Amino acid sequence: MPTVSRTFSVDATPEHVVEYLKDFANAEQWDPGTQRCVRTDTGPVAVGATWHNTSKVLGNTTELDYTLKELTPRRLVFVGENSSATSVDTITVEPRGSGSAVTYRADLQMKGPAKLFAPAMKLIFEKIANDTEKRLTAVLNGLAA
Repeated sequence: MPTVSRTFSVDATPEHVVEYLKDFANAEQWDPGTQRCVRTDTGPVAVGATWHNTSKVLGNTTELDYTLKELTPRRLVFVGENSSATSVDTITVEPRGSGSAVTYRADLQMKGPAKLFAPAMKLIFEKIANDTEKRLTAVLNGLAA
């Protein structure tokens, strides 16, 4: 199961970071692979909220349905699934100075024949994680402005 994790500092407070990140539709702004992310239910964003995410990785389009599984003042967990993979994205946010330390961890479990690609996916996900960290840092720093 490929896993990538990054911890980085941002200027926004933990409250602002969690408030922004709990709406997974915002992934369009900070996830380099996300082309479209649309909320598929209604009401306030809370545990159980769902989104349909369309991403492009190495020229291949993939779609996952995400559910917000955990939401606390310092932790968010999203689980995305399709027929070939399950992605668990865990975000923890801690106070650091006047801003926050954000840890973003993505665990990808391949299903069926796609399991054969797990070693290659680790390398791909490391590159994506680097790009995501840069974009997410910039976006979250913008919240503090």
